[in-house]
This record gives sequence, C-alpha cells and structure tokens, in this order.
Amino acid sequence: MTPSPPIPDAQTAAKFLLGPWQTRSVIDAWPSGVQPLDRAGAYPVQNALFKATQGTHLGWKIAATSAAGQKHIGVSAPLAGRLMRERCHADGAPVDVQRNRMRVAEAEFAFRLGRDVTATAGHKLGLEDVLASVSAVHLAIELPDSRFADFARMGEASLIADFACACDVVMGPQAQVDVRTWDFAGHAVSLSLDGVTVAQGQGANVLGDPRWALAWLAQELCDHGDHLRAGDWIITGTCVTPVPIAPGQHVRCDFGVLGAVGVQLV
Repeated sequence: MTPSPPIPDAQTAAKFLLGPWQTRSVIDAWPSGVQPLDRAGAYPVQNALFKATQGTHLGWKIAATSAAGQKHIGVSAPLAGRLMRERCHADGAPVDVQRNRMRVAEAEFAFRLGRDVTATAGHKLGLEDVLASVSAVHLAIELPDSRFADFARMGEASLIADFACACDVVMGPQAQVDVRTWDFAGHAVSLSLDGVTVAQGQGANVLGDPRWALAWLAQELCDHGDHLRAGDWIITGTCVTPVPIAPGQHVRCDFGVLGAVGVQLV
C-alpha cells in the first residue's frame, strides 16, 4: 500500500511566499512537497504569511465572485483573502502599479463591520445575521495581483495561500444606503480609463448580490476557524469585468447616485 504524501507545512509554505510578497516579484512554481493541497490546508498558509509580513490587518477580500473573475484566475468558486492597511489607499491617491503583473482594475462595494460575526456549532449563518453587523458601505477599487507568474493555472489552494490575489485597494466615499433595502443586485456600475467608459456592470455580477458574497465570506471564515470582526473592511468582488490597466492612466469607478471613486496609476 502506497503511503499518503505528507501534509505540507504552513510555515514552510508561507516562508516561500514571503519574499515575493515583500519585493512584488513572482515565482513559477512551489518547491516539491510545499504546495497546499486544498482549502483546509491553504488558509493556515495564508494566516502564517500574514504574520510573517508583520502587516496590519485591514479586513478581507473575496476573489472570484463573478464568472469573469473566476475565469480570470482559473477557479470555479470564490476565495477569501486578507487585506492589509499598508496597501489601502485614499480616494484619488496615486498607486504604483509598475510591478503589478495582473494589471487589472475592479469596481467593488466595500462593507465595514460594526461588530463580530460568529457562528455557533451546527448553525449556518443567515444573510440577516451578517447584515446586522454592517455599520457602513463604501465604494472601492481593487488592484489585485499574484505572487505566481502563471496565476490562472495554480488552482484555488495556491491562490488562497497567496492572499487570494490581494494587493492594493482604494477606499472611496461612503454610500448613503440602507444595507437591508438597497437594490445592490440591480445597481449599475461603470469603469472609465482617462475619462472613457470601458466597462459596465451591476451588483448582480457579485454572486448575485454583494450582500450574499459578504454572507458567503462570513461562513467561509467560520468554517475554517476564523471569523469577521468589528472594524473589518470587506471588498466583495468586482461588479464589472476586470479591466486591463497601465501606469499613467486614471481609473474612475462610477456608482451613479452613490458616488464615484478614483485612482491615479503611476
């Protein structure tokens, strides 16, 4: 009987990703025996990598909440990844994308939590459980990136270990909405480059509704030994198809009556 391969060590895997995270460089593949095998093995690597970076926790992102996003990174289900305060930027700020390999911009809703979201044993979180913890909704732009050169072929476990392609996020103004009654799914969003609209979408592109994506994240974290906390910011996924970008361009995401958020790429 062939023995089962050893379970990869989270600390070893995190150490392998730390250098590329710090230098914004890329790697081609994992060393033998280091790659996490599944979601259960990937989240401990992500946690170990976060500790190794000595970064400040900002919140969470959800990758691949749209068909376009899933196609972009080669997965078939959403992924949860940490956001760091050191890579969060103000509306209109310049952001260096010279070493960003993915080079796409995404228009997203961002939810701020006013209290923890936890699940008791045997209880699945409902949408209302999660919405009761939301204290504010903001507009955001994500500029994701990966530490893997061929990120679309790495698979979900590797991408989760790598912060689910988290990199830079731009937090814009607060949207004056009632999180329970606003039609997030039907809300139209557009993205323009240097004043020219290049993509249009709506909230329904985010798992059918950005609030459902938020509830998915809350349950995903509880299922893997963590939970959302008061003060967390969560960006829930792109409302438009990811738009290719380049240094020198200005990105503006227009959320209609809710406002807009922009970033200058340098």
